[in-house]
Amino acid sequence: METSNDAYHRSDSKLENNLDIYLKALNSANSGIIITDNTQPDNPIIYCNKAFETITGYEHNEIIGHNCRFLQSQDRSQPERSILKACIEEGKECRVEIRNYRKNGTLFWNELYVSPVQNDKGEVTHFIGVQNDITDRKRAENDLREEKLSVEKKIQTRTQELIDNQAFLSSIIHTVRESLLVLDANYVVISANTHFLNTFKVSQEDTVGTLLFELGNHQWDIEALKELLIKILPTNNPVIDFEVEHDFPHIGKKVMLLNAYRVEFEGQYKDRILIAIEDITDKTEIDRRKDDFLSIASHELKTPLTTIKGLVQLLQRMPPESASEKYLTTLDKVGTYVDRLNNLITELLDTSKIRSGNIEVHNEPFAIDKTIRDTVESLSLATPNYNIVLSGATEAVILGDELQISQVINNLISNAIKYSPGAEKVDVHVSRVGDFVKVSVIDYGMGISPQDKKKIFERFFRARDIQKKFPGLGIGLYISHEIVANHKGTLWVESEIGKGSTFSFTLPIMKVDK
Repeated sequence: METSNDAYHRSDSKLENNLDIYLKALNSANSGIIITDNTQPDNPIIYCNKAFETITGYEHNEIIGHNCRFLQSQDRSQPERSILKACIEEGKECRVEIRNYRKNGTLFWNELYVSPVQNDKGEVTHFIGVQNDITDRKRAENDLREEKLSVEKKIQTRTQELIDNQAFLSSIIHTVRESLLVLDANYVVISANTHFLNTFKVSQEDTVGTLLFELGNHQWDIEALKELLIKILPTNNPVIDFEVEHDFPHIGKKVMLLNAYRVEFEGQYKDRILIAIEDITDKTEIDRRKDDFLSIASHELKTPLTTIKGLVQLLQRMPPESASEKYLTTLDKVGTYVDRLNNLITELLDTSKIRSGNIEVHNEPFAIDKTIRDTVESLSLATPNYNIVLSGATEAVILGDELQISQVINNLISNAIKYSPGAEKVDVHVSRVGDFVKVSVIDYGMGISPQDKKKIFERFFRARDIQKKFPGLGIGLYISHEIVANHKGTLWVESEIGKGSTFSFTLPIMKVDK
């Protein structure tokens, strides 16, 4: 006889099978599909299908946790964004055609359908977004509009543009202080500027009209370069900052930064490839020496500083009986500055390890909620004048280096306090987004300009306004970014000048076998 428990398990299994079928159906759809959680702050994406990843060029872990607006990049003045915002606030469905940008920066037109999902109480808990790439249709509509123009005027204008472009391109090639090549569709050199000829010790006669890979007795027959031109460039135009290292027979080893563009004209100039070659050999060597210096200097400073710290602590524990209040206060200040110097040296050592690939990651399962809570409590005790408000919970287990993740949280909250001198509050929010944990640190301080946002996670980068007002080396965010990346997560920032900043990062939740 079948028991109620058997019926329950059969029902549960049926639900799991149905869910699996639904997910497979969504992943097989040609349209991009996402689901956002309206119950969480900023309505983050908690699910996306394979088509959405294909259309946008982003990977799954780069999508989960973001608001859909990240696809508009800096193009945020579109009226369709206001329409979407109003519909989401009112819990209504809507359809818009909006400009989006893929991960590689290319524009695509998105036909977006947004529908709300309500619970039994009629509350909107989620939104489902279905998107279709209508770039070809938009292009066709634009072509039809152009065809209404006078054919004769179009030909004259286009001919003049070609003449101007050819003259302009030729002028650039021969005056810029960077090696430049123009190739035809078969990779035969059409033009080479003077800087290229001088740098690589070749003549104009031996270069123009020759297949690139046969130049200089095949010295440009470089596998990485072939991959760039034959495999990457046709599918990903343009190629930006592609690093190639090669040992040339006559001039030695060169480290080059290549930028390649496929220029699509009409007529006899159709399909041209422009290659800009920057010689970064000296810069790479300088960076290597700088990294070596930082590593050696940090290690050499660490030992005597540890001794100094121990002596200061000994004096603090065993002060002379006749020690004055000024003596004790001064000793405390020395201890504080020794700790600051010790933290700075530790960051420099971390940077050196990251650059050399020697940073150690001790992966162990840990409860992320407790790690965040402990870090917030420690910082609250250290900065009693700031109110650090922690909200949300995940009950998730992360497989990673708990100390490193704690370091990331510490860096983000410390920065939020440091760069919000007029504020008294920092918000920390933690939540589940799909198979990831999302942690956000929100401050109400200076904010970051769009120009600085692009470089904020680079090593030693500091915004100009910050350089004048706040001390530091600009390596904390670089270290945090690399730690999160090593844990298969992403770290990003949303900010406006004068309106504060929100630094968020995601970490994959550890899968537990049932």
